Amino acid sequence: MGTENLNLIFNPKSIAVIGASDKQDAVGGKVLSNLVKAGYMGSIFPVNAFRQTVQGIPAYPSITKIPLKVDLAVIATPAHTVPQLVEECGETGVSGIIIASAGFREKGKAGLELEKQILEHQKRYGVRIIGTNSFGVIRPKINLYASFTDKQAHTGKIAFISQSAALCAYALDWATEAHVGFSAVVSTGSMLDVDLGDLIDYFGTDTETRSIVLYIESVKNARKFMSAARNFTRNKPIIVVKAGRFKESSEATLSHSGSLVGETAIYDAAFKRAGIVRVDAIRELFNCAEALAMQPNPEKPDLTIITNAGGPAIMATDSLVARGGKLAKLSEETIQALQETLPSYCSISNPLDIYEDATPERFRKAIEICIRNPSSSGFLIIYTPQGSTTSSELAQLIVDLTKQTKKTVITALMSEDNRCLQARKFLRRNGVPAFTTPEEAVSTFMYMYNYTQNLTLLYQTPQELSIEPANTRLLRESLRRAFCEGRKVLTLPEAIQFLREYKIPTVKTLIANTREEAVALASEVGYPIVMKALSLQATHKFKIGMVKLDVCSSAETVSVFDELANKIKKYTPAEFRGVAIQPMLRERGYELMLGSKRDKHFGSVIVFGAGGTATEFFKDTAIGFPPLTQTLAKILIEETKIYQHSIASGYLLNVNMLEDILVRFSQLVLDFPEITEIDVNPLIMSENEVAAVDIRMVLDWDRMMREVAEHKDTIIIASHPQKYNMIHRLNAETEATLRPIKPEDEARLCEFLMSLSQETIRFRFFRILKELPHETLTRYCNLDYDREIAIVAELKDTKKIIGVGGVIAEPNGKNGEFAVLVGDRWQGLGLGSKLMDGIINIAKDLRLEKIYGYVLVNNFKMLHLCEKKGFKTETYDEDVVKLTLKII
Repeated sequence: MGTENLNLIFNPKSIAVIGASDKQDAVGGKVLSNLVKAGYMGSIFPVNAFRQTVQGIPAYPSITKIPLKVDLAVIATPAHTVPQLVEECGETGVSGIIIASAGFREKGKAGLELEKQILEHQKRYGVRIIGTNSFGVIRPKINLYASFTDKQAHTGKIAFISQSAALCAYALDWATEAHVGFSAVVSTGSMLDVDLGDLIDYFGTDTETRSIVLYIESVKNARKFMSAARNFTRNKPIIVVKAGRFKESSEATLSHSGSLVGETAIYDAAFKRAGIVRVDAIRELFNCAEALAMQPNPEKPDLTIITNAGGPAIMATDSLVARGGKLAKLSEETIQALQETLPSYCSISNPLDIYEDATPERFRKAIEICIRNPSSSGFLIIYTPQGSTTSSELAQLIVDLTKQTKKTVITALMSEDNRCLQARKFLRRNGVPAFTTPEEAVSTFMYMYNYTQNLTLLYQTPQELSIEPANTRLLRESLRRAFCEGRKVLTLPEAIQFLREYKIPTVKTLIANTREEAVALASEVGYPIVMKALSLQATHKFKIGMVKLDVCSSAETVSVFDELANKIKKYTPAEFRGVAIQPMLRERGYELMLGSKRDKHFGSVIVFGAGGTATEFFKDTAIGFPPLTQTLAKILIEETKIYQHSIASGYLLNVNMLEDILVRFSQLVLDFPEITEIDVNPLIMSENEVAAVDIRMVLDWDRMMREVAEHKDTIIIASHPQKYNMIHRLNAETEATLRPIKPEDEARLCEFLMSLSQETIRFRFFRILKELPHETLTRYCNLDYDREIAIVAELKDTKKIIGVGGVIAEPNGKNGEFAVLVGDRWQGLGLGSKLMDGIINIAKDLRLEKIYGYVLVNNFKMLHLCEKKGFKTETYDEDVVKLTLKII
C-alpha cells in the first residue's frame, strides 16, 4: 500500500485517544496530556467508556460515537481489546492508527492470534497501523506529540525512525542537549503493518525532512526496504545504527559460503548496496545526518586542518589516518601565500598550527588561503579558547568564509563553556557542522566521504558484458534427479556442469569408479594428477584427508584409489562414489573462492574472496547481492585483502576476467533459487587463466517440492525483467528490439537524446537540454525495476537506440507517471504505440490503478496516440494538458 494514508498519521487534523485516562501514569493518560501540553492545534477526542470527561475534555464512549471524522487514533488499551477497536476505527473511516499497547507476539501463541485479527481488519479497511508496542509519533513543527513520553524535541530537518522505544527516549534526551532538531520521531514498534520501507518512502518525499536516520534491530521486508532506500539515498542521506553488530548466524551450513557469511556482514553489504551510511553510535548518527544535510559532500578523503592548538590537531590526524583518510597536500602557491601572511614561527604544513595567540585576522587569512588549496576536499577548523580570538568572532568569520567555497567545512570548538556552546549553535544554524572534539569532527568527515564514494561507485556506468543464456532446462534435470534420489548435495560432475553452462572455466575433471578406470583416466589427463574421493556425505574433503596431490604414476594411482576408498568407508555414514581425477596445476596463482548462500532476511547473497584450505581461517571475503553488473563485481573484488595484496606484490589479479566470472555466477544464482548454497573453492587464477577446481552445491528441498513459481523471489534487488523483451518490425527492412533499459545503456541513451531535434526534446522535457551529465543519465538507466521500468527500442543490427518509454510508480503504489520518446526519423512507424502498449503492461504488472503524463498542448502526435489508447485529457495550465489512463 506504499505511503497511502501515512500523511494523516504525520499531519492529522483530528486525533482520538482510545484508552484516554485521568491517571497520569497510564499510557492513555500520558498520550492525551502530551498532546494538550504541546499545544497541538487539531481536534482531540478522548475515548473512555466510563467517563464523560477526561482531563477536562469531553470524552466519548467509543470512536463510533465521535460525530466528526478522525484522521488518527492512538490505542492504549489492553491487548485483547485492540482487534475490536481496530475494526471500529476501520468502520468509521479512521485513516491511521498508532497502537501503543503491548502484549502481542511477545506473549506467544495467544498474542500472535491477536495480531492476525488486527491484520485482517487492517487489510479490509485499508487503515495504516504503526505498532504494536509503539512509543508513538512526534512532529515538533506542528506540536504533534502522539506519544506517551514527556520528552520534548527541537524542530529540525532530521526524521528519526527507531525500532526501540527506549532508544527513542534516550535519543531525545541527547538531541535536546546537543540542540539537534527533528522533522519527526517515529517508534515503529513491532511493524505489524507500517514498516521501515513505508517510512523511508514517506520521509523521502517529505519537504520538511532533509535526512533520515534509523535505529534498526532487524529488517522484516528486505526487498521493500532496499527499494525505498535506493530510491532516496541519492537525494536524502540515510544513516543507520544497526543493533547487534557482532551477532553472527548460528545456522548449520554445508559450505564455506554458509559459515563465512554472518548477519553483520550481510547488513553491511546491504546498506552499502543501497547507499546507506552505517555508523556505530547514536551521537554519530545525528552528527552525520546534520553534516550531510548542511554541507557539500567531500569527493576525496583529503582533509586540511587549521588549528590554534597543536595537540588537538595531532589527535585529529591520528583519527583521520585510522579511518582511511589523509592530510591534503598543500600546493606551492598555498605554502607561499601562508609564508607571506603568517608569523615566521608558524610551521607551514598540514595540519596548519597558527598558534594560541592567533587573532581573528590571522584565522581569517589562514582559512581564506587554505580554502583555495586545490587538493583539499574538506577543511577542519579546530579552536581552543585561548589568545585573542573569541569563539563568537571565529564562528561569524567561518560562516562568512564558507560562502567562498563549495567544499566541506567542519569545526571543532573544544570547550563546554557557554560561549563555545552558543558559537556551536550559531554555526549549526548557518549550515556549518560544529563539534566538541576533533575526533567527532573527523569521524563525521569520513562518514560523509564514505557516503559520496559509495554512491559514486554504485552509479558508475558498467561495461557491457556478453552473457549468453544457459541451458537451464538441462540443468534443472540434474536438480530433479538429485531430488528424486533423496540427495541435498549435487555430485561434483553435476556441479561442474552448472559452471560450464555459464561459461565459468573449470579444471578438466574425469570420474573413475574402479582402479582400472583411474589408471586409464590418469594417463589421459597426464601426470602429475590430483585424486579426490567422491562422497555426498564428506563435506570438506581436504580437511578430512580425502584429497591427494601430486600423484605421479599408475602404481601410485591404484594405491591412492584404495586408500581413499577405505577412508570413505570409515567415514560413517559416507558412501564411496569413485574418485575425481584432475591435472595438478603448477602455474603460480591465487587461490580464490566464489560462493552463495541464502539468508532468511536478505535472500541470495554472493561471497568472493581468498580461497583454499585456509578460507575460514583468514575470512577475507566480500559480500554482494545479485544481480551483479561489471561495476558491482569490480567493487566486490576491490573490497578484499587479497586484491590489495596483489597490488602491493605486483602480481595482479586479472580483474577483467574475474568481473566476467562474477557476473555469470550472479546469473546462475538468479536462475536457480533451488540451490541454497554454492561453493567454488578453490578458484585458481594465474595471470591469464582461471579455473574452478572444486565445486559444492546444496539444494533447498522445500523449494524443490513445489514449483519455483509458487515462491517469492529470493533476491532483494529486482533483476532485469527480460519478460518485456519483444521484436517490432518498423518496415520491410528494419526490425527493432524492445527491452528494459540497463545501466550499461548510458552512452547509447546519451547519443540518442543528443540526436533529437529541438522540437522533439521540448515536447518531452518542456525545455532544451544543453548538456546531459552522468548524474542525469544514470537516473534514466540505473533503475529499481520494482518501481520504475523504462523500455528502450534499439535497431536489431546496430544496437542503436531509437526510442524509449517508461513508467515510474509513486510511493503510494497506486499511481505512476509515464513518458514516451521516439527519434525523429522513426516517428510515424508505430513505435510510439508499441512503447505505450509496453508501458500499460508494465503498469498492470506493478498493480497501478492509473498512469498519467504531462504533454504540451501542441504535441499533437502524442495527444492523438493517447486518445487512441483511451487516456482522459484535462487542462493542467495554458500550455500543458494532463493525460490519465485507468489501469484497474
